[in-house]
Amino acid sequence: MRKIIIAGNWKMNNTISQAQDLIAALIKNGGDMHKVEVIVAPPFTALRSVYDILGQSSVHVAAQNLFWEESGAYTGEVSPMMVKEAGCKWVIIGHSERRQIFGETDETVNKRTAAALGSELKPIVCIGETLEERDAGQTFDVLHRQLDGGLKGLTEENMAKITIAYEPVWAIGTGKTATPAQAQEAHEKIRAKLSSMFGAGVAEKVRILYGGSMKPANALELLSLPDVDGGLIGGASLKAHDFVDIIKAGIEAEKL
Repeated sequence: MRKIIIAGNWKMNNTISQAQDLIAALIKNGGDMHKVEVIVAPPFTALRSVYDILGQSSVHVAAQNLFWEESGAYTGEVSPMMVKEAGCKWVIIGHSERRQIFGETDETVNKRTAAALGSELKPIVCIGETLEERDAGQTFDVLHRQLDGGLKGLTEENMAKITIAYEPVWAIGTGKTATPAQAQEAHEKIRAKLSSMFGAGVAEKVRILYGGSMKPANALELLSLPDVDGGLIGGASLKAHDFVDIIKAGIEAEKL
């Protein structure tokens, strides 16, 4: 059985003091968070302070990105070991905003993923189509291309450490959400593609998160779908009570 992951991607939000306040509220109100796998991804500046506050909590810390080199003249970049030493066990790679705004490609996603694995970090590899691509009927071609490119050269053993996040780009920050049927169809196709790449046994174990404006109102319905194994949460993760409600929905979905 695939344990549900609820991951909060804070993006470029929260100073160190704001991050500390948010984590304190999460710990205070989170209840039985250990029943699902909870991850928070603060900005780089707040990683260590968040890790320190979490202490023995079951909540894990993720970085929002990393570079594929260990060190060198790469101004503004952060290496895998820097991320790991800051307390991270996870790292988000290839988020749609990284692809659209900062020019990430399937090739750079692949390099970052391999570098993360080499430093014993667990990658959350993001894939997803734009509205134009969906309207053109290219959704599954795009997802397959991103999986082929982003996971190129990886082994079955590597896949045991990788989580996929499906982000319908048209549903991020727009107020739109994929219908449960659309979400399930995409996740099912992703799992089928992983099966063709790495075998059915591997595909059945890989967790696939939904990353398109999950919120308390729709979380339980989405998390109850057979191929949705959690959520990559954006805006709702910045409010402790909303994030806690989504965690509770994950706990409820685990019982189904």
